Amino acid sequence: MAFITANWNPLGEAFYRKIELYEMGWSLRDGLKECLVAAAPYGGPIALLRQPQRPSSSARPQLEIYSSSGTNMASFPWKSGPVRQLGWTVCDDLLCIQEDGTVLIYDLFGAFKRHFSMGNEVVQNQVLEAKVFHSPYGTGVAIVTGASRFTLATNIDDLKLRRLPEVPGLQGAPSCWAVLTQDRQTKVLLANGADLYILDNTSCTPVTPPGLSPQACSIVNMAVSFSYKYLALFTDSGHLWMGSANLKDKLSEVDTKVRTPPKQMVWCRRPKSQQPSVVIMWDRLLLVAGECTDTIQYTLDEESVCVAELDGVRIVGGSRHELLQEVPSACQDIFKIASMAPGALLLEAHKEYEKSSQKADEYLREIKEQSVLGEAVRQCVEAAGYEHEPETQKTLLRAASFGKCFLSNYPPEPFVSMCRDLKVLNSVRDYTVGIPLTHTQYKQMTVQVLIDRLVYRKLYPLAIEICRYLKTPEYQGVSRVLKHWACCKVSRRGWFTPDESIAHAVSVKLGEAAGISYSEIAARAYECGRTELAIKLLEFEPRSGEQVPLLLKMKRSQLALSKAIESGDTDLVYTVVTYLKNEMNRGDFFMTLRNQPVALSLYRQFCKHQEQDTLKDLFNQDDDHQELGNFYVKASYKEKRLEARLSLLQSAVDEYNKAKNEFAAKATEEEMKLLRFQRRLDEEKGEALLGLSLQETLHALLTSNFHKQAEQLYRDFRVPDKRYWWLKLTALAEKDDWEEMEKFSKSKKSPIGYLPFVEVCVKQHNKYEAKKYVSKVTPEQKVKAHLAIGDLEGAAEAAIERRSEGEISTVLSRCSPTTDRALLERLNRARSTAAKK
Repeated sequence: MAFITANWNPLGEAFYRKIELYEMGWSLRDGLKECLVAAAPYGGPIALLRQPQRPSSSARPQLEIYSSSGTNMASFPWKSGPVRQLGWTVCDDLLCIQEDGTVLIYDLFGAFKRHFSMGNEVVQNQVLEAKVFHSPYGTGVAIVTGASRFTLATNIDDLKLRRLPEVPGLQGAPSCWAVLTQDRQTKVLLANGADLYILDNTSCTPVTPPGLSPQACSIVNMAVSFSYKYLALFTDSGHLWMGSANLKDKLSEVDTKVRTPPKQMVWCRRPKSQQPSVVIMWDRLLLVAGECTDTIQYTLDEESVCVAELDGVRIVGGSRHELLQEVPSACQDIFKIASMAPGALLLEAHKEYEKSSQKADEYLREIKEQSVLGEAVRQCVEAAGYEHEPETQKTLLRAASFGKCFLSNYPPEPFVSMCRDLKVLNSVRDYTVGIPLTHTQYKQMTVQVLIDRLVYRKLYPLAIEICRYLKTPEYQGVSRVLKHWACCKVSRRGWFTPDESIAHAVSVKLGEAAGISYSEIAARAYECGRTELAIKLLEFEPRSGEQVPLLLKMKRSQLALSKAIESGDTDLVYTVVTYLKNEMNRGDFFMTLRNQPVALSLYRQFCKHQEQDTLKDLFNQDDDHQELGNFYVKASYKEKRLEARLSLLQSAVDEYNKAKNEFAAKATEEEMKLLRFQRRLDEEKGEALLGLSLQETLHALLTSNFHKQAEQLYRDFRVPDKRYWWLKLTALAEKDDWEEMEKFSKSKKSPIGYLPFVEVCVKQHNKYEAKKYVSKVTPEQKVKAHLAIGDLEGAAEAAIERRSEGEISTVLSRCSPTTDRALLERLNRARSTAAKK
């Protein structure tokens, strides 16, 4: 394994290595000369803005987007204004910051998405320098203008521009500057000669780095670490100062012995590393500086660009793409020459085992004696994750698997998880994909974000395979990828492919995949101007609630109404009807509803409670005379003036006659007749009768002693005899007019009999009066009448006389065993006699 350490370079207690990721696939005649370059972190894409080789009035710069392996993804001439800076968002969208402060946003494939401005003040003073930065709030943009003023946008997706305070004595752009994120606030750190300032929302504060070399007259470059925790300052004396970003602690200071201002300076600190390290690049020199006074130097044979990463630095050149990083401790322990670490011994044991050598047993025994076999396996698994070459990964994992065989309780999860991770990483590192993620970056990024990156690049088959391999829940994995694929397919301008064929292809591909909404895909098709395709896609959407809003948006209101009715969801139907009412003229709206009985019925229900006038118009439109008559009757009850009420009732009579509903017409006429009668009585007698029903009116007249008027009403409206007698009887009893009641009972034979006379008297607690009518009660009701007034003897006589076993039993149930013994015996004998018969 000596070849593994061949490219290791020591720096203090650590080693650094430079790994070749790709031999670049692009063909750049002059390399990266005369190019504005931006490479996204986490193995992201690379954007180049190349100036024309032969400048002329018609020549335009060329904007090109490549994968990290140099595969072209987009290329187009730049037709907008001069560009000061390129940068990538956290979602791999390209930001192009122009001289006038306009920021244009493109996707990975060069499709324009949107733009925004950094403010009017920037348009006047122009952008001198710009930086794109990432923070917990999203992707931000910072600029400095010709007026030496800084403007910040912390999150371009929620644009809020902040103009920072003036810097004293600053003319033009500062010597160098960087964006910091501290205490949940985004700040700018800038150097103006030897002076260092921190700019926040309200103040410009001078600061002094602790322990900075007194030889320095000016700070010419600065770099903030990937995590914003550390800061590096390069001075005109060639000294590199490293410390905390809050400028409270110094980590180290190194004299690089190079006084020329560097082209680039980036941090190269690995997470959990004990050594701070910074990569400094000049035209032909790359230098790595750490805690000690020594440095590592690499000669550059081509124009290159450094890209800061979480655990190292990517170096992009015209022909090669490399990764410079501190060698992780697990790899150092295993591969360092003459290492006796558990992982190194286990690796040797496995190599000897494959040679069938007895030395394998010796190495294993030594590991077991130290009780570090578990640690040896862990080191091999961890080191495999840090290695880029698949063969080295396999060697380490085989050694770990070999060691696991001798452990009884080693948990399998770390080993299995690492195998899975490496299979995924190797697939995305492939030249055709070009995402050179390290294991550390992959874990920080998460699988979900990696799938998103593949989806953005339209690498759908690979994304689906990874989702299936990792057994990602369908709605988070395969379904999400398929939905994105479908949205991409329907948005293509393939004019020669029929809409029906595209819709069918989408439905076949998506099938019954969980969590996919066809309405979202249809909405995408509609946004791209393919309305008919959107309608066909909606046919596959099972949820009407998702179909209808989009159909309304597409102005397909008739189809939306049909879908809403099919769904059986009344709320959805009401939604469509309300939309139609607001969008159509009144006549067309009514005609549309006429063709949809369900919608018409629901709308009528709505109008009954909310819009009475509209309801009337609907009935008129349909010549529905019966419902119009009902409408006028209901409307009459809301009128307080009698004339208005009578007018509405007359309209109802007319409509009922047109509807040939004689009963309703007659009933309405009688209602009008009653109202006029009530008004006359109100005027003559001062009684408040208007609006009462016929029965209530009769009752009111009888209780007020207007018997003549009651008789007239009884005759005029042909009130049934039984009803009238009941009403009069009840009214007389309520007012205790017993004399009038007696006269009334003798006026003619009662159509309701005389038992009601007894009962109303008893109800009014007047048994004396009740007894007057007991003798008039028919034999069948005698027992009830006697019992009503509490006459048990009379009830017994009547029951015995009628020889009714049931009536005798009823009287018996009312008798007391102690006080009515004689009566009980008599009734029991009579019941026995009745039973024998």
